[in-house]
Amino acid sequence: MKLDKRSIALLSLSAALAHNCLWGLGLAKAQQSTDFNTPLTEFSATTQTPGNYILGAGDQVAVVVFGYEEFTGARVVLPDGTMPFPFLGSIQAAGQTVDSLSNEITQGLNAYLVNPVVNVSLTALRPVVVDVAGEVYRPGPVQLSSLTTVQTQLNVDARITQATTTPTLSSALVAAGGIRRTADIRSVIVRRPLPSGEVQDISVNLWEAISNAGQGNNIVLRDGDAIFVPRALADAEIDPALVASSSIAPDNVRVRVIGDGVVQPGEVQVQPNSSVSGAIAAAGGPNSDAALGEVRLVRLSENGQVEDQRVDLSSLVDSYQIQDGDVILVPKKGYLVGIDNISRALTPILGPLGGIFNILDVFNIFDNDR
Repeated sequence: MKLDKRSIALLSLSAALAHNCLWGLGLAKAQQSTDFNTPLTEFSATTQTPGNYILGAGDQVAVVVFGYEEFTGARVVLPDGTMPFPFLGSIQAAGQTVDSLSNEITQGLNAYLVNPVVNVSLTALRPVVVDVAGEVYRPGPVQLSSLTTVQTQLNVDARITQATTTPTLSSALVAAGGIRRTADIRSVIVRRPLPSGEVQDISVNLWEAISNAGQGNNIVLRDGDAIFVPRALADAEIDPALVASSSIAPDNVRVRVIGDGVVQPGEVQVQPNSSVSGAIAAAGGPNSDAALGEVRLVRLSENGQVEDQRVDLSSLVDSYQIQDGDVILVPKKGYLVGIDNISRALTPILGPLGGIFNILDVFNIFDNDR
């Protein structure tokens, strides 16, 4: 079917408007407020449009050449970054935007067609792979679902529903094992490559999002983004209890419970906002011989100093917050407690290497490289 110029122009305009409306609707549902408290860059929903999205392997596009159905159809960017196209062979699509790809196809078809009108639109985005570094438990590359990846779920009414998972900054931190208690979440950096070849650094204040009941900065990530979570200074005004209860905290932290006053001594995994009594409960709870008024919490501080605190659990309730790598000593009644006494008790085993740091090495609890 041949189309006159007026019909071709109307069809092209309609397709472009429909594509941009669908893209904008998806972003409006997926992205919350993106106001940053930093002069590094200004990021808003207008910067995430089909025009500057960089194509890569796995992206799916729909190519329409008006009046020529043999050239019209769905295309996929192959792992080598190319996209096969009739008459033109393999086109290098990776690294281009949909606009630049449309221009390249138009120029190529000019050798075979008279004034071809080409429209390229995104139909499915590839999975988002980002690199996460800094104060997280499992740094490295993580893969997130794209905005167009549909997942089948079972709701509370036992009905099958379909939903998309937005690749946000917080979901990337969770995929990397969660943030460490030493993380400075006030200035998380997202480094983003742009189509022009330049790199954009975006500073995100996640502490503002947590302290303001979830209203804050949780930007939508793009494939190729790099995330860096810096280490907090000692005077950072961040509430660790609130961070430990947030969605970006790890699911569990490791704590070692020792002593003759606990039912099942050993390493336990507890939620990061757990108390000392909660960790003891995870180890089977105290036995009948436990000296609950003399429980000790041993912790290695950020400056390398060993802290020993006495915790009175006579009421089985305490307000201490557990940290990853803590040691809890639950002695039995009538037993001497304290770091010096523990060290002396283990001296026959440790020999001349006795001391608190050797004790901690024996229990293998304070691993700063985890």
